[in-house]
Amino acid sequence: MRLQTGQQMRMGQQMKLAPRMIQCMEILQLSDIALEDRLEQELMDNVTLERRETGADREQIVEERIQNERDACEGERDLVVDTASNESKNNQDDFERLTNIAEQYGEEWLSNTTESFQPYQQQGERDGKMDAMNNAAAKCPSLTDQMLQQWILVETDNQTRELGEYMIGWIDNDGYLRTDWQTIFNMAPAQTTSDQLVKTLRLIQKTMEPIGIGARNVRECLMLQINARLNGNGNGNGNGGHRHNGNGTKGNGNNDNGRHLEDEDEDLMIVRKLVDKHLEDIENNRLPKIAREEKLSVEQVQDGIRQLRKFHFHPGRLLVEERPTTITPEAIIEFDEDEDRYVAKMMRGRGSSVHIPQKFIRMVKDKSVEKSTRQFVNENLKSAEWLIDALKQRDSTMQRILNIIVEAQRDYFENGPEHLKPLPMVQVADQLGIHIGTVSRAVANKYAQTPRGIVPLRMFFSGGVTSETGEQISFTAIQNKIKHLIDAEDKTKPLSDDDLVEQLKTQGIEMARRTVAKYRKQLHVPAARQRKEF
Repeated sequence: MRLQTGQQMRMGQQMKLAPRMIQCMEILQLSDIALEDRLEQELMDNVTLERRETGADREQIVEERIQNERDACEGERDLVVDTASNESKNNQDDFERLTNIAEQYGEEWLSNTTESFQPYQQQGERDGKMDAMNNAAAKCPSLTDQMLQQWILVETDNQTRELGEYMIGWIDNDGYLRTDWQTIFNMAPAQTTSDQLVKTLRLIQKTMEPIGIGARNVRECLMLQINARLNGNGNGNGNGGHRHNGNGTKGNGNNDNGRHLEDEDEDLMIVRKLVDKHLEDIENNRLPKIAREEKLSVEQVQDGIRQLRKFHFHPGRLLVEERPTTITPEAIIEFDEDEDRYVAKMMRGRGSSVHIPQKFIRMVKDKSVEKSTRQFVNENLKSAEWLIDALKQRDSTMQRILNIIVEAQRDYFENGPEHLKPLPMVQVADQLGIHIGTVSRAVANKYAQTPRGIVPLRMFFSGGVTSETGEQISFTAIQNKIKHLIDAEDKTKPLSDDDLVEQLKTQGIEMARRTVAKYRKQLHVPAARQRKEF
């Protein structure tokens, strides 16, 4: 094989995205909260970029207030009160002038002085950043940290304590030890046996609160809780299986308290059987089969399932709270009575929220400033201009898309989700003369406040079908029709997917059974046999 070098000429076309275009796409895709974080970071990194004060330029506000103070000081003379002087008339004028100032300005006369003047914040205005920090919830300790704190208090030998700390690290936020046992054993400290791991796990399950933490599956989690309840202590520190009445004596079944405890134990034993043998049957709603095999009535099985719902299927979540996702609407859609139509407005235009102060523009042109300083400022100016242009482009694109939404979805705003019209993104992109990817980025993870509540913008974009009457119906509207049909069904005879197809056909909507089943699953609605009530 011979290797050789040579020169070739080839023509071709290649598209490369400029950094400015990439920045525009990133800014367009950010949600309102993410964009606010991005702006805060840019304001910290770029010295030529400043946030614009609400309603006016900050520099203009500062200049106006300073000028007002200078005007107020002009023509004034010092207040001199000389009781020994014969110029009583001048003294009286001074007192009158002092009284007039106090009546005219009140407390502001004392606070609105040059010494107390703050150029970057209007007096009486709250600091938004400080308010946000003060109102932010304290970070909750992780489940692992809380379990390790409990494990420190457990009395055991050093080897078991170390193994416990190792195994706690494998427990997830739901409280389960879901990792394969062989993997845990292979990564355990040297010379650790499987029996030692099992013994340590049992101790964790017995001592950790809430009960059920450390279980390897749902059945084991529920059994730990039921057994603890049968032993008379929900905290897992059993009292030997004895129940005590209010007088401190053991219940013997001869009084009301004793009979109540016996009934409770009997109910718990039924629940224990359901969990131990029939979890899969419960999931598939096979209640008659359970009743037949356990020689119980269907009512007893239903009561046992109701008791089962009182236990925690994810005990770890009792210690670790999931913070709710904060949603900030990008726009507000409301009805304009004067124009008899719905209008959309951006909640706050980002393009005008920041600006470049004139002093930096003058600094670049000032030859008396050092060249390195002018170079640094010039680079930051270009970056700031790019960011402001990207923000303005984002506002413009969002507003244009919102205008199309309010024109196409008036029936939805007035009548509800079942009247949502088909609005493919391709159609919107062609109408605006932009790429479909731009439309997708513009509506991703963004919400609007509407007369129907706060809804995701992506909800307005979907395909649809044409009914027998020629009406355009979106897929989202069809999903809502399916949900209403299921909500109104007879629970003893729930509608199957074939029944739903027939019900939709009576409304002029032709759909395949598999499509109906897909929409039902998207609504997180179980199949008919699982919805049946006995």
